Amino acid sequence: MTARLEIYKCMECGNIVEVQTAAGGDLQCCGNPMKLLEEQTADSSKEKHVPVIEKVDGGYKVKVGSVPHPMEEKHYIEWIELQVDNKVLKAYLKPGDAPEACFCVCGEPKTVVAREYCNVHSLWKS
Repeated sequence: MTARLEIYKCMECGNIVEVQTAAGGDLQCCGNPMKLLEEQTADSSKEKHVPVIEKVDGGYKVKVGSVPHPMEEKHYIEWIELQVDNKVLKAYLKPGDAPEACFCVCGEPKTVVAREYCNVHSLWKS
């Protein structure tokens, strides 16, 4: 059974999917069940992964870690996602980009949560 906004990964080919509508059944790829990625929230390694949310004029800025995350060809942040009440905003990154994203948000939301995906160290949540 899946839940909305869960992230699954195929451990064979690397496909990643985010559940938009939860329903019965298991997610499969390459003939195998996909792995549910757990949202990590505590960082003990030298690379920092936990997203840091900063309120800015017109919205929010999300930086990956209190120390900038590497953005190298073999180790980088693939995307940053901001969940604002019932809305989801996403920015896709590539090697060489800054490990951060700005999101325009109207009004004063009740909840603001950030997630990011590192191609080496998986899924992280603020």
